Amino acid sequence: MAQNPGRRGFLVGGAVIGVGALAAACTSNEPAPAASAAAPTAAAPAPTGGNDAPGTKVVIGFSAPAADHGWIAAIAKNAEAAAKQYSDVEFKPVEPTNDINQQISAVESLIQQKVNVIVMLPNDGQQLNQVARQATDAGIPVVNLDRIFPDKLSYRTWIGGDNYGMGVAAGHYIGKKLKDAGTSNPVILEIQGIATLPLTQDRSKGFEDALKSYGFSVTAKQDAQFTVESGTEVASNLLQAHAKIDAIWNHDDDQGIGVLAAIKEANRSEFFMVGGAGSANAMRDIQAGSSVLEATVTYSPTMASSAIKLARLIAQGKGMSDLLENQVPQSITLASETITKENVDQYLPLGFES
Repeated sequence: MAQNPGRRGFLVGGAVIGVGALAAACTSNEPAPAASAAAPTAAAPAPTGGNDAPGTKVVIGFSAPAADHGWIAAIAKNAEAAAKQYSDVEFKPVEPTNDINQQISAVESLIQQKVNVIVMLPNDGQQLNQVARQATDAGIPVVNLDRIFPDKLSYRTWIGGDNYGMGVAAGHYIGKKLKDAGTSNPVILEIQGIATLPLTQDRSKGFEDALKSYGFSVTAKQDAQFTVESGTEVASNLLQAHAKIDAIWNHDDDQGIGVLAAIKEANRSEFFMVGGAGSANAMRDIQAGSSVLEATVTYSPTMASSAIKLARLIAQGKGMSDLLENQVPQSITLASETITKENVDQYLPLGFES
């Protein structure tokens, strides 16, 4: 279903603007195994002054899918942690759910309560678009988190990860390493999340485009549904089908647990692997250097912390202190960054538990 160093950046109008702790991970529209542990709540430094100084009290409604996936679980934890940092914020989360109709009803309850602003990660942007527009029409700004609503009139600000950028980052890491090694006609495999999702297609397109710049292409790819079980099954099939492999990109660190299990079971180690999202599990593997996993590209759930901070600023009529404009930008895309053994210590506190 990731992005972020010790200092991350917002992409605003094509320019990257440093903004404290932001990162990224993979997002699934399908249920996945429950998280095995709580994600760290590395939302951001505690408020000290400026825009972070106490202001007008605001009530922030929050709605997200059920925490049946490590990344989604971390979204809720990071949002709550960010809200708790502010004495002028009342945080009103509704019951998380993977049922579209139930999420619509939950958001409608926030509208009826007349909250000041709503932060929403929809199960499906298309299907939740109407209730988001309902909130906006009622005078309640909506901060659209990650899965975007098709109608820009349905949200005040969107913040999310760069799926295409994830593919580009993975492609450059793999392409450069193989090129530097003088590898010709490499066997490069790609293990996707859910192939029919636009986010997966964007990741694959970025990967393909980056590999082209090195004269390489994907040998074979298969989707693994963002689950550990499917990761194991798909990886086993690919390993059996290819006697020699040079590199693998796995889109999602949650399903990567199953991918790595299959690789270990097959006793294969002639290739290297890049993950996706930036889970703490993947980072510890990278840090230890004990598996084929050498890197992961970020899509961090800390975006939820930033969404809460943005919602507070919007409700208080403030802009971002690092920008000249008086209002929060309409769209913020987080950069996908590459975590390796050289910089993993910087990212590990922001990782989520698969």
